[in-house]
Amino acid sequence: MISTSHGAMIVLKSLTMGNSCSLLSTAFQLSSQGPKHDEIDFEFLGNLSGDPYILHTNVFAQGLGNREQQFYLWFDPTLDFHTYSVLWTPNQIIFSVDGSPIRVFKNRETELGKVDSNYHYPKSQAMGVYSSLWNADDWATRGGLVKTDWTKAPFVASFRNFNAAATATSSFDAAAAEEEALESNQEQRLQWVRKNYMIYDYCGDTKRFPQGPPPECK
Repeated sequence: MISTSHGAMIVLKSLTMGNSCSLLSTAFQLSSQGPKHDEIDFEFLGNLSGDPYILHTNVFAQGLGNREQQFYLWFDPTLDFHTYSVLWTPNQIIFSVDGSPIRVFKNRETELGKVDSNYHYPKSQAMGVYSSLWNADDWATRGGLVKTDWTKAPFVASFRNFNAAATATSSFDAAAAEEEALESNQEQRLQWVRKNYMIYDYCGDTKRFPQGPPPECK
């Protein structure tokens, strides 16, 4: 089990499937157990051959998720292994692909917990690391319109070079958060990815949140 009592860097090289319609391939997932579990998702959604692959990220805290962001990639993930990593500390979660940050989820619990009692940051539960394939044809491909084609089985995703390492941060610390800030070139790369390859951000989903986005989006 891994805990933010020290923070963690999880790195995995993954080669996803070809035609994987409605199957969800988890590059990896961190998750605790129980109805109020914490979870950090780094997943490939199933796709039809010829469609671009969608990388799906989500963050759960105290059983509450709905913080999805999705991305196309700037390469074909079926042709070679690529590195998918999560840096999880008490201050923030950084999702990266081949060293390029694609998403930063910050701990704003001290600020926002006073505004929204449903806002939490995953920090108090140890989480296990999982990699898997599972059937998600109720939602994973084109919103569930396309179902799993079992004639294409077996479906295979390959993984290698898994690594998990603890970091030194022991609790939320403003100075540590400042030190963990992205360097200028990383920040530029983050904005480049988000401008050119992000295809869904829950913060901008007005149909889902007609009364306005969640407080962490503001």
